Amino acid sequence: MPNYPRVSRIVHTLAPRTGLCCNPVFYQSAVGLSLQHNNTRRRCHLSQSIRYYTHTAKKTVRIGCASGFWGDTATSVPQLIYSGKLDFLVFDYLSEITMSLLTAAKTKMPNMGYAPDFVQMALAPFINDIHKRGIRVVSNGGGVNPLACAEAIQEVVKKAGLDLKVAVVTGDDLMPQRNSLSEVKMADGSGNQQLPKTLHSMNAYLGAGPIQRCLDAGADIVVTGRCVDSAVALGPLMHTFGWERDNYDLLAAGSLAGHLIECGAQSTGGIFTDWHKVPDWDNMGFPVVECSSDGSFVLSKPPKTGGLVSFGTVAEQLVYEIGNPRRYLLPDVTCDFSQVVIKEVPGVEGGAVRVSGVRGYAPSHDYKVCATYMDGFRATAVCPVGGPRASEKARRTADSIIKRTRRIFKQLGLEDFSSVNVQVLGAEDTYGPHANSKGCRESVIWMSVHHKQKKALELFAREIASAGTGMAPGLTGIVGGRPRVSPVLKPFFFLHPKSQLKANVYIGGELVETLLEAGPDTPEQEAPPTSAEDVTDADLPSGPHSYRLEELAYTRSGDKGDSANIGVIARHPLFFPYLKKHLTSSVVERYFSHLIQPGTHNAVTRYTLPGIHGLNFVLQSSLGGGGVASLRSDPQFCKTVRKMLLSRRVAKGTALLGACLLLYLKCLSVCSALLAVLVPFLIWMAS
Repeated sequence: MPNYPRVSRIVHTLAPRTGLCCNPVFYQSAVGLSLQHNNTRRRCHLSQSIRYYTHTAKKTVRIGCASGFWGDTATSVPQLIYSGKLDFLVFDYLSEITMSLLTAAKTKMPNMGYAPDFVQMALAPFINDIHKRGIRVVSNGGGVNPLACAEAIQEVVKKAGLDLKVAVVTGDDLMPQRNSLSEVKMADGSGNQQLPKTLHSMNAYLGAGPIQRCLDAGADIVVTGRCVDSAVALGPLMHTFGWERDNYDLLAAGSLAGHLIECGAQSTGGIFTDWHKVPDWDNMGFPVVECSSDGSFVLSKPPKTGGLVSFGTVAEQLVYEIGNPRRYLLPDVTCDFSQVVIKEVPGVEGGAVRVSGVRGYAPSHDYKVCATYMDGFRATAVCPVGGPRASEKARRTADSIIKRTRRIFKQLGLEDFSSVNVQVLGAEDTYGPHANSKGCRESVIWMSVHHKQKKALELFAREIASAGTGMAPGLTGIVGGRPRVSPVLKPFFFLHPKSQLKANVYIGGELVETLLEAGPDTPEQEAPPTSAEDVTDADLPSGPHSYRLEELAYTRSGDKGDSANIGVIARHPLFFPYLKKHLTSSVVERYFSHLIQPGTHNAVTRYTLPGIHGLNFVLQSSLGGGGVASLRSDPQFCKTVRKMLLSRRVAKGTALLGACLLLYLKCLSVCSALLAVLVPFLIWMAS
């Protein structure tokens, strides 16, 4: 009897003329349920139209990510094609905000709703070279209309005189099922709720399985709708190495590789804490991971490009947009990032790191779904103000415009604004009680308002220009002209059973396969228990010296809906105990209390990542609604808030800590540092 590998956990409903993969898989068809197996290593089965392949003997796979969001630089593609030595070129375009924008675009033009940059800027100019080098492409640039995106790509391929197989994954759009979803299970664990009445879109975060199937079928280009960002890298790895769907450690390793490159240059020096140490922003290098079949990988960037790959740049990306690092939920696997280790590889131009230590567990039985719904309208006015007492003039101008508009509303019988946010940029308004502004001669009014009626905000928009002649001197104009009134699409996150969603695979415009994921047989697991390293060391030496967080740590922040996270990574392992002792959840909650919605229970939760000597703070209800629903100047929380925290003084340490810091910063010789450390240590021991 043959020794069959463990049966895969995907149930496939095959359309006519579809081939079968040689990995043992249950297939549902008109003739019932059968188990297919073939001992050949490469070719599985040849049908009338589709030929499926499994893993090869290839030892490593190189994957480069050319886009971290819709609007990223077009210079990434040629550097990765010509210098990256790639097997796969992947693109991540989608965020909650992007999905809202693409949904609105499709409403206006039914043949749109995808990222046109992907087709016209990324593929069209380089399609011949991509083909010549044998590079395969995977992208979620299909947005809310992946089939239309594929049609546009086919036109590019045809114009180039090539014969490339373009595959599409659909099924993430749940709007056709809206009438059957009376109540849904909320993603935050708060129970069941009804869907909003003004529902605009619903998209499930699919996994890597459908992408793998497209590549198994020989696709040269794979276009998806909404999927988890890391899936564009995990899918190629599952295809190339034949990773089984229940080998969770391997799936977690591939997901981590995808997570580290999914935001493009954010892992190669972009928005790095030590930004002043990152060279050549104009020629920023984009990330490449070289992955082995055992799950190990090295992250680097193409030679002769700008940027920096180091422990700090990659560790910052590791904590980007995560919650509990021991339970990072993905459709294919639940990842434990807490013990991940990042080690710099010496002698590599521009830097490289080797990443290891991730663990994987069975995934959830549900898909996460991001829905959006209409919630009134918004408008934002941005006006520079110059001259002495600029901040004072800016604030009075904004308050006067709001007061005048409210009087007009009352005269016309209109309701008041639903919400108003006025910030004076340059006066450190974002810092709240921690502002340290001593006055400036240039500032910018940020005035954003929300109302149920579009008509009301059109009145508001018309009143802005009058400040140029009737209010403070020094108002130099309105950035972008009269404010544009736009609809507000609020996010609404819930869970949807995997057993009730089918993913479709199209090749050449023809439906060839429908996949129904049955989910794991094992029950859902709780997060691994807290380790002893989470416990604060109560016996740390203390002294009169205080240190700014920036001297001790790197930071990175990100957003998920109305929640934010701030990751803090010790610059040296010796600093980590001090960070754990002094940077508690209560300290962070007090520091950001002006940004957290009043009454939020357990607003800040702290997690530890001992592998990188890091902490992760999750701040609930801290983004003013999040995404396009927020009226703040930094609604995605990943630009300024981590920098606020860096300015905080967090540790009262001894000369020992100071000497370690100076040695780390290479301000002392080794001998001087040893003396500075040893003498206080001996005195402390003697006492």
